[in-house]
Amino acid sequence: MGVLMVNLGTPDAPDRASVRRYLKEFLWDPRVVEMARPIWWFALNGIILNTRPRRSAEAYRKIWTDQGSPLLVISKKQRTALAEMLERRFGSEVPVVLGMRYGNPSLRSALEQLRDKGVRRILVLPMYPQYSATTTASIFDAVTTELRTWRWLPELRFINHFHDEPAYIGALAESVRRHQSEFGDAERLLMSFHGIPEEYFHKGDPYHCECQKSGRLLAENLGLDADQWQLSFQSRLGPKQWLQPYTCLLYTSPSPRDSTLDLVCRLLL
Repeated sequence: MGVLMVNLGTPDAPDRASVRRYLKEFLWDPRVVEMARPIWWFALNGIILNTRPRRSAEAYRKIWTDQGSPLLVISKKQRTALAEMLERRFGSEVPVVLGMRYGNPSLRSALEQLRDKGVRRILVLPMYPQYSATTTASIFDAVTTELRTWRWLPELRFINHFHDEPAYIGALAESVRRHQSEFGDAERLLMSFHGIPEEYFHKGDPYHCECQKSGRLLAENLGLDADQWQLSFQSRLGPKQWLQPYTCLLYTSPSPRDSTLDLVCRLLL
């Protein structure tokens, strides 16, 4: 058995060319942007890839480390920690490899590593606690597309989500408590999730609801009252309405706490 740990991905360097290459792969994924391909091709190649890479590269340079992209550095540490934990549990090495949905190390190279190790059963672990077609399903697409070229297919198991796993909620709570012990308590805990277009929710994507449940469980674990925590969503792209409230506008034009989407999620979860 082997584990394929998958994260979103990162540019190879904080420069315009690397960021442009990364964004082109990321934003061309039809799971990420659900738009007619000809229209989106012109918007992506004619506008976005000529303007956004420079600004994004500047932002990446502010957080880049001597070891490289923070996401890649942390993902490698998680891979090592998981491999060590599995070895302690099973008494022998369990191959754990890291692949990125976009960029490097690629999913192709990660799967080839497992094949070279003779792995016949693969557990695919997307590092996304909350399921979305834009993330988890996209990894399924990429993995199965790559495996179409293999003669002898391995057995596969996909982890869809772990948004309400007690260990995950407990780890979040412990992180908050460590911060509080060092910096003190704040008036309110803001839980900011990456956003998706609201229309994806109406098409059946459970992401918004699973974010709501993660937030509620974390608040319960920390013993927070309703007025001591708040969910928000960040990283909008384009003119469409995305999940609200928007993190950047939360305190300038707040949305009602009990929105229609929130009420639907409470019924589902």
